[in-house]
Amino acid sequence: MADLSYQLLASDQFSKARAGLIKTDHGEIPTPVFMPVGTAGSVKAVTQQQLNDDIHASIILGNTYHLYLRPGMDVIAAAGGLHHFINWDKPLLTDSGGFQVFSLSGRRKLSEEGAFFQSHIDGSGHLFSPEFVIDIQRTIGADIIMAFDECPPGGSDYVYAKSSMELTHRWLDRCITRFSSTVDKYGFTQIFYLLYFLLLYVEHSHSGD
Repeated sequence: MADLSYQLLASDQFSKARAGLIKTDHGEIPTPVFMPVGTAGSVKAVTQQQLNDDIHASIILGNTYHLYLRPGMDVIAAAGGLHHFINWDKPLLTDSGGFQVFSLSGRRKLSEEGAFFQSHIDGSGHLFSPEFVIDIQRTIGADIIMAFDECPPGGSDYVYAKSSMELTHRWLDRCITRFSSTVDKYGFTQIFYLLYFLLLYVEHSHSGD
């Protein structure tokens, strides 16, 4: 299996606009890209055939929060990951669930450990720590995994926004540690988005590109 890679194809001399190609074990993703959202594993009101033949989707997004609650990790793991569960053979990206936790502001509590929240389905209590969120995305079987973050309200003052950013940075360190200490599932390469592109940036900076 080949590792994920990014190739810059073209750039605009008058702006920072660029076109590129992300390569994963499940296929190539031209960028910029329209990425349909399959919240619970399926894109609403669109069939898999339409995704392929009409929309020409090269990647879809799965939602960590919703997939964790339903159908749950045991079901997805038993199916061999979300690709098999929904019969999708192209790349998958999972979000971290941070925004969904933010939307549960009346039913969640943040701490250094993570975010404790009550399910919108049955009221049961759950804790999303940075480590657990990485584990969930590994089990879902995402090609591209995102870091767990806190989403501060749009009207936050400077002090709260700064505190939120610093908490997200500490959680990011824990996400990187967890991802680096665990292995790919289901026989294909899984990549931690921020870690990969940070390393890519450092590589290009040192090469002078």
